[in-house]
Amino acid sequence: MKYDIIMLGHVCKDTLLDLGIRSESLGGAVYYSSIAAARSAAQVLVVTKASEKDDTLLDVMRERGVDVLRLNDPETTCITLEYDSPDRERRKITLDSQAGAFEVDNFPPVSGRIYHLAGLFKGEIPDDFISFLGRKGEVALDVQGVLRCSEEGSLVFRQWEQARDLLPSVSYLKTDAAEAEILTGEKDREKAAVLLSQWGAREVMVTHNEEVLVCTGGELYRAPFNPENLSGRTGRGDTTFAAYLSKRITADPYESVFYAAALCSIKMESPGPFTGRADDVYQRMERMGFARR
Repeated sequence: MKYDIIMLGHVCKDTLLDLGIRSESLGGAVYYSSIAAARSAAQVLVVTKASEKDDTLLDVMRERGVDVLRLNDPETTCITLEYDSPDRERRKITLDSQAGAFEVDNFPPVSGRIYHLAGLFKGEIPDDFISFLGRKGEVALDVQGVLRCSEEGSLVFRQWEQARDLLPSVSYLKTDAAEAEILTGEKDREKAAVLLSQWGAREVMVTHNEEVLVCTGGELYRAPFNPENLSGRTGRGDTTFAAYLSKRITADPYESVFYAAALCSIKMESPGPFTGRADDVYQRMERMGFARR
């Protein structure tokens, strides 16, 4: 079977401290991304690493139409996320435990159209996966997996020294505005998106609390977020990128960026992954100003 999207990355047991309120849940980029993609009619496989004792935690993805291949590891990644502002833009992330890194030599014999590298921390998915998977299909990269480092459990961001060498092998690049500034030095997210495109990434997505911006083919496409509340803010970037990738298989960038912003706006209105329908998304798109071409 050839999947539409194969997602590689650690699942994560999250402890969330949101303005003093504590909760625990499954998290990780592959969790939010895979369910959003499956709800968008994509055939999705998640390749992850976790302890055997935590395998049942992955059923939440399986029950929502996602195929899951768990590579056994002594540890499951666990993090604590602490939000300290009402807009959920500032958060402290602490790494409590971490599964081992993936290895090219042990990558399973599976086939996909898009290989989405959805790492949580630098080193989880080594850089050699980009060229390796680029020979098998299109590579989608979330830059948090190459910028975000854990130093004694605390989160820090470090420059990705291989960016200019490896971006020409990336078909879809996702970054938020802060990460884009780290990569390029540009505070202006439009200029940062254009620069990353010039460095070789075919399609560049930059997310911000106000909008989704995509640069491809020398053109800029954008759509606003319009959630009624932010109770489901965690997983915003993961959901947006996965929705875009799923829709981009059959649609142009204009429709895909609106689809991604609308789907994630709905998702942000309640905790957990996206649970809506395509009809819900297109109704929201029309409210956001989307016009069919």
